[in-house]
Amino acid sequence: MEIRVTKSTTIGQKPRPNDSELGFGKYTTDHMFLMDYREGKGWHDARIEPYHDLSLDPTALVLHYNQEVFEGLKAYHLEGGGIGLFRPEKNIERMNISARRIVMPEVDPDLFLQAVKELVLLDRNWIPTSEGTSLYIRPTMIATEPALGVRPSSQYLFFIVLCAVGAYYPEGFSPTRIYVSDEYIRAAKGGAGSFKTSSNYGPTLIVSKEAAQKGYTQVLWLDAKERRYAEEVGTSNIFFYLHEELVTPPLGGTILPGITRDSVLRLAQDWSIKVSERQVSIDEVIDGCKSGSLKEMFATGTAAVISPVGEISYKGEDYSVGNGSTGKLSKRLYEEIIRIQYGRMVDPFGWLVRIA
Repeated sequence: MEIRVTKSTTIGQKPRPNDSELGFGKYTTDHMFLMDYREGKGWHDARIEPYHDLSLDPTALVLHYNQEVFEGLKAYHLEGGGIGLFRPEKNIERMNISARRIVMPEVDPDLFLQAVKELVLLDRNWIPTSEGTSLYIRPTMIATEPALGVRPSSQYLFFIVLCAVGAYYPEGFSPTRIYVSDEYIRAAKGGAGSFKTSSNYGPTLIVSKEAAQKGYTQVLWLDAKERRYAEEVGTSNIFFYLHEELVTPPLGGTILPGITRDSVLRLAQDWSIKVSERQVSIDEVIDGCKSGSLKEMFATGTAAVISPVGEISYKGEDYSVGNGSTGKLSKRLYEEIIRIQYGRMVDPFGWLVRIA
């Protein structure tokens, strides 16, 4: 499908701070991609237009029944020139899997990637160049049919926006403080916890706000049945370095299959580190903190890449992870993934996709 392009007449007029002041998700670029779907016609009218507000009927089904999926990936300025994407095919695959679960139409992977490439190249001047910065890419699909009644929509909008971003957490690549929730749950088996849909995030905000008020960066969620086993951090997967073994909870329908998670597992195995995907109880984590057998704990995700954890809070008690500083393995993984993402080393896995 040909993508029709209408260039903005106000390029260079949108506010953009210095790289060190970017934060995350605040500064959108000059253009956006859009494409419509109608039952019986399929996807049509693929276009790139100047960034603008969306217009929705008040009864659009997404506003009432949450039929929405999204993704997040990044574009990078590469060492020595050029622009790269990190494993974009995995994001495309995951979004289509999410779409199937929410009864939404899939997008052709080749067209999806073409849209990302053309949009990023058009707004390439927005890609920041400082260490730790990138261009965040947010593909989203929403149900747009105006109707009231719980059923799948017959009309959809697929759109992509871009944001120049810095570090996701204010701490940057420094140890964070994590709050363990044993009252609320994020997801239960049989639900949609392993899919990237907005319904997984709204109900978690109450605990995230509570944690932030107490001085913690994120929430570690426990399983819905026993409130005993670690599952994931609010925006990331979680890893534990226990007894010389790198452990992460298994994918069982309640955990998002993270792309950075998969990358960490692949790297650790390549380095001959013992890796296990198994249940980790919160008691095992606390005992590990007390005994020193839990040497490191870190979260993984597209936004922050690797986020080391220096302290966790459980049932009103704070526990230090290791010595509370960034661990050697966390640092090594972060640096290796960053080197691949920015084209600073030979990519042995074929993860980096150069688009310019």
